[in-house]
Amino acid sequence: MPIALLPDRAVVAVSGPDATAFLQGILTCNVETLPEGEARLGALLTPQGKIQFDFLVSRAGDGFRLETAAERVADLVKRLGLYRLRAKVSLAADPTLGVAAAWDGAETAAETARVRDGRLPALGERLYASDGAFSADATEAEYHAHRIGLGVPEGGRDFAFSDAFPHEALMDQLGGVDFKKGCYVGQEVVSRMQHRGTARTRILPLVYRDGPAPEPGTEVTAGARSLGTTGSAAGDWGLATIRLDRLGDALAAGEPVRAGGRLAAVGKPDFATFAFPTDTAAAG
Repeated sequence: MPIALLPDRAVVAVSGPDATAFLQGILTCNVETLPEGEARLGALLTPQGKIQFDFLVSRAGDGFRLETAAERVADLVKRLGLYRLRAKVSLAADPTLGVAAAWDGAETAAETARVRDGRLPALGERLYASDGAFSADATEAEYHAHRIGLGVPEGGRDFAFSDAFPHEALMDQLGGVDFKKGCYVGQEVVSRMQHRGTARTRILPLVYRDGPAPEPGTEVTAGARSLGTTGSAAGDWGLATIRLDRLGDALAAGEPVRAGGRLAAVGKPDFATFAFPTDTAAAG
């Protein structure tokens, strides 16, 4: 029943009488329907529909907390401020909160803000409390190994910000995009991809058959085809951004998939519903 501290994560507090309407109008996820006790995946996009920031959104009193990459907190506050205009909203980093992940039924102190991870039940819960309040019995690396094993991407590790569309980062599969709530920044592009089924690139799990995973950013190939690039990894498991059409052609031709010279089997996450080449035995 592990709990792992996540020092690379931090919280932005969004409060004020217009907080709900403000976030609802700019984020990919639906904050109006967000229940107490849940952290929902969401993103702030560029006008062209690419992910500028990804985060987990949860309620905190009359406002919200946005958990995101610690190194991007100041940039997120600044970017949100550009959309505030006359809205009665307060935006600020909350340096008093530490972040932890708990899974497999881990227990913790009652004073800890504890919310379930809305992406997948197997991801467990997120914990928010003052620094030093956690009693961790797992490492950050063990959490990421758990995440990678489930096939769940994370911004900055598995895709570059301002470079990937929500569909490519599986946000449509993990509850991070609400296709019915109406307008938000970049909504037209995302809706068009959804209705036309034009997401040809997806982040997929890879299992390496002859050694540990290569470094992030390594090219994934099959024969003369370039399929994509690798992301984060743990042991012989990893994630990679893959062109599905090229993968299908490679599998049909019987060409083994390789990354950094290592044979790799490409799979489909258990939670995913998008179309996928039926033969996932990518290595011969």
